[in-house]
Amino acid sequence: MREENQSATTDFILLGVTGQQEQEDIFFILFLLIYPITLVGNMLIILAILSDVRLHNPMYFFLANLSLVDIFFSSVTIPKMLANYFLESKTISYAGCFTQMDFMLAFGNTDSYVLAAMAIDRAVAISRPLHYTTIMSPRLCVVMVVGSWVVGNANSLSHALLTASLSFCGNKEVANFYCDIIPLLKLSCSDIHFNVKIMYLGVGIFSLPLFCIIISYVRVFATVLRVPSTKGILKAFSTCGSHLTVVSLYYGTIMGMYSRPLTSYSLKDAVITVMYTAVTPMLNPFIYSLRNRDMKAALGKLFGRTSSSQL
Repeated sequence: MREENQSATTDFILLGVTGQQEQEDIFFILFLLIYPITLVGNMLIILAILSDVRLHNPMYFFLANLSLVDIFFSSVTIPKMLANYFLESKTISYAGCFTQMDFMLAFGNTDSYVLAAMAIDRAVAISRPLHYTTIMSPRLCVVMVVGSWVVGNANSLSHALLTASLSFCGNKEVANFYCDIIPLLKLSCSDIHFNVKIMYLGVGIFSLPLFCIIISYVRVFATVLRVPSTKGILKAFSTCGSHLTVVSLYYGTIMGMYSRPLTSYSLKDAVITVMYTAVTPMLNPFIYSLRNRDMKAALGKLFGRTSSSQL
């Protein structure tokens, strides 16, 4: 490996997932497999929804946007990690580091708000079925998605600018395979008390969509439990099951990462970040398609159309 002393003094050094070369080789192969699966899987979800008129409704509109966010989300970190491995380098420029952090936080926040919009959609569909089309109008759906992007980017930009304003002296080894706010704050030689308070405030803001999801599902369960039909209950839980699985995977790892004291973070925690930066975006298409007959039918139709066009 080329030594990092060849790099400019303003560069940061990404230590990787574990910092151990043998294990980094394994994670390289893992990411090399995960990334194309993520891209193809999420692109198929988007194409299937666009091509099938039956899926032109709020539920699948939000799902298509979730897939789009997941493509960007994984593309912020994995390609840089793969490129550094191929180039036998661990460096990332100062500007590149904070740009990566900004986009990472932006897409992570946007993901959470889109998941909240999906929960609201399911709650309205189950608790207010007769008024569903009126409440979940195309205009409201667009406003919810645009709002998710705007709020997500605004929240991330404030953290990126505050972190970039800090001084970094001496050690510039980032304890992760990408530039994240926690290892960067630990590297700073400035007073970070204000930044830490803003970071935890950001965690609180990030939790708002989770509370929205919880309230939505309380409404769903309250409605479902009043349904006398077992078939109706099973259908409702089947509709929401995929979304609950994704929410559990996503929030379970992120909240466990960012709600802890800053001093408890170390390089070994980078393994946790692999779950929500790489694994969850890859699994989302499988979770939503394998448990959804309409999506499987749309994908089958899409593959059939592709095959016939190649003949």
